[in-house]
Amino acid sequence: MFQQLKDLKKMRDQAMEIQRELQKEEVQVSKNGVDILITGDQKIKELNSNDRSDNDIKEAVNEAIKKSQEVAARKLQSMGGGLQGLLGGGQ
Repeated sequence: MFQQLKDLKKMRDQAMEIQRELQKEEVQVSKNGVDILITGDQKIKELNSNDRSDNDIKEAVNEAIKKSQEVAARKLQSMGGGLQGLLGGGQ
């Protein structure tokens, strides 16, 4: 039981560290005349629509989210697989 609590604390600490790292990452996307700056944890920091249509804005936001998810996936891989070992994977 004590080991499980230690594992949970370790998992929580790793998740918090990943969150802090993702907050530092930024992705710049320009699509259909729309410019977006988004963080790795998917918070939009800047959005310049340049008077584009709602559809253009939607497509640019979706592209920015997709790229930020790719950043997050790479960050998890670079941190030794993240929480995979604690969740039963790879053992």
